[in-house]
Amino acid sequence: MEQRFDYAGQALGAKFVKRINNAGMVVGESTLAPATRELVLLRVSQINGCGFCVDMHYKDAVHAGEDPLRLNLVSAWREATAFTEPERAALALAEEGTRLADTHQGVSDETWAQVEKHYDAEQIAALISLIALINAYNRMNVISRTPAGGYVPGQFH
Repeated sequence: MEQRFDYAGQALGAKFVKRINNAGMVVGESTLAPATRELVLLRVSQINGCGFCVDMHYKDAVHAGEDPLRLNLVSAWREATAFTEPERAALALAEEGTRLADTHQGVSDETWAQVEKHYDAEQIAALISLIALINAYNRMNVISRTPAGGYVPGQFH
């Protein structure tokens, strides 16, 4: 696939990416577990078909010590035994928060109850922020056709 537009190569795009990256740093400073963050980033990127982000978050997670088997099961997390109950709640929130138009209720009360059961207010704010953030990144990359496969772990950190 050939990139159709170098979004970050334009002055306005680069300025926006810098600001959105700064917003992402807030989530990184939260008490939300890094493994949970990576699972959410990977799952949302899979849903949105963002190859660049799937490649990046898979590689970053492996580089940080995550088990590749768990990462390979993220798209089928409901049937997999590799995830904790808190991770399942986060993955459900990530899916429902990404597929808002697929249901009239957005995030279900059942999913929200599970999120509240396993996460405190700061972690919930981090989850919501992370889901919003990765959806924005996914859209920038998919619209621009940013190619996947060449990411090196830690490249943007």
